[in-house]
Parts: sequence; structure tokens; C-alpha cells
Amino acid sequence: MNSPFKPVAGVESQIVYVRPVTVADLPDELRAQIGDVETVYSVNRPDGERVALVRDRSLAFSLARQHDLAPVSTH
Repeated sequence: MNSPFKPVAGVESQIVYVRPVTVADLPDELRAQIGDVETVYSVNRPDGERVALVRDRSLAFSLARQHDLAPVSTH
């Protein structure tokens, strides 16, 4: 399950935060798309806005780097 990546336009900081998200904490509509996975990874701007939600941590980092962003892990 991959959510479309929204580009971070006009943001001075190129840092994005990658953090694990428990699927049970997501809205029903997203949980229905995810399936049997318990944890997904969120790519967030410094202000907390989620720009992507992906199944795999390495994919989250790759996605950020492909968009010239600097991913950082968070808890």
C-alpha cells in the first residue's frame, strides 16, 4: 500500500521525518487499503504534515531522497 507523495513546495527546510505508525491508529478508510500489515511508515514535514504513507521504512527513505529531501528517523 502506497499513498501518493505530495511534493513539499516552498519549504525552506528539506528535512522530512520518517516514523512508524501503527495501522490501528489510522482512519478506517486507510486501514481497509493496507491489509494485514501492523505498522506502516509516515513521511512528515517539520510542521507535522504527512506527505506520504508507505509500507516499508526503506521505501520511505528512498521516496524522500528521490524528491531531494533529507529523511531523518523519529520514534
